[in-house]
Amino acid sequence: MGVRLPGVVTLAKHIIRRSALTASRAASTSLDVPRGFFAVYVGENQKQRFVVPVSYLNQPSFQDLLTQAEEEYGFNHPAGGLTIPCRVDTFVDVTSRLSSS
Repeated sequence: MGVRLPGVVTLAKHIIRRSALTASRAASTSLDVPRGFFAVYVGENQKQRFVVPVSYLNQPSFQDLLTQAEEEYGFNHPAGGLTIPCRVDTFVDVTSRLSSS
């Protein structure tokens, strides 16, 4: 278990807000993200897009992934959205455990 930082949720909100601004300037695909969800890009080299529930932001295991993203990218995410620098199979494992609980 990692240390919980009170600013992790704030960080994610900032990244999502910034991502939304970037997406609205370009051809936005936000219409395919339902209300209550957000898109993340996952992968070490080739990024894969996932749409996950906002409720994951409160989960410690997802917050660990956000901390990794903060350490790797700060607020400059290469895909223009929230990018999580882990293997896709690791991300799928974490999110599948969250969805089953």
